[in-house]
Amino acid sequence: MKAAHDRAIMSRYDFRKSGVKVVYAFMVACIVLISLSMLYPFVNTFLNSLKSTKEFFAFPAPFFPSKWLWGNYKESLTYLKIGMHFKNTIFIFAGNTFFSLTFLGLAAFSLSHLRVPFKKWVTLYFMSTLLIPSASYLIPNFLNLKELGVLNSYWAFWLPAGANAFFLLLLKNFFDGIHKELFESARIDGASEFRCFLNIAIPLSAPILITLILLGFASTWNDFYWSSLVMQEDKLPLAAAIYTKIIYPGSTINWNVRFAILSMTLLPPLVVFLFFQRYIIGGLSLGAVKG
Repeated sequence: MKAAHDRAIMSRYDFRKSGVKVVYAFMVACIVLISLSMLYPFVNTFLNSLKSTKEFFAFPAPFFPSKWLWGNYKESLTYLKIGMHFKNTIFIFAGNTFFSLTFLGLAAFSLSHLRVPFKKWVTLYFMSTLLIPSASYLIPNFLNLKELGVLNSYWAFWLPAGANAFFLLLLKNFFDGIHKELFESARIDGASEFRCFLNIAIPLSAPILITLILLGFASTWNDFYWSSLVMQEDKLPLAAAIYTKIIYPGSTINWNVRFAILSMTLLPPLVVFLFFQRYIIGGLSLGAVKG
């Protein structure tokens, strides 16, 4: 007996129509153009890193270098301590991940499955902070951290990470989807609320937790403005170090060497998102706001 297959959006019969073929070809062409436009900056950055200074400033500039100068990458290492700044970035990311997932996870679990007084108002309070532009509380955050004496330390990143309302929203909506009967059965067996959180909520929340970790990695890797405000040179993450030492208008480093540094720093996030993009899409869908 022939196995039944689910019908696709367009069947073979649909493709026999000339109008469908035209629309389908147009959609494919749009996808190809969008893909090329997104890939162009990455390819152009890499190729510019291999050009000579003369080729870089030539007009019209050649797309491919006549000679691939891999020495630009070796020269770039003399201008920036990539290893040190990469280590700073990893420390910041690790602390942000721990504080955000620990404190926001406990808060989201409490708002979802515990009897919290004025639960709806507390949730509304946290969610209303998403309506405030981040630039408006940049200076108050800086002044608060200055009063606490944590400037030029990793705590200047870790403490604000524990109050991320967007992560709280995603976690709470995911926890809302976990059946309360699971926790009630655990409580009957003598499990505490914290044990329910660790042994039931956390294992079932792997998709959204992976998503938040990846989003946190992207935020930490790309952040340069806040880092340049609260950190000094020896503790700057990679993005802030590149901005202050390489990209800043006063820099005298050759542009082909600058692009070599940018090409090296593009690689880690590119690899991460290529391998884990399905977790991001799936996690955001599972943690989406329910209608």
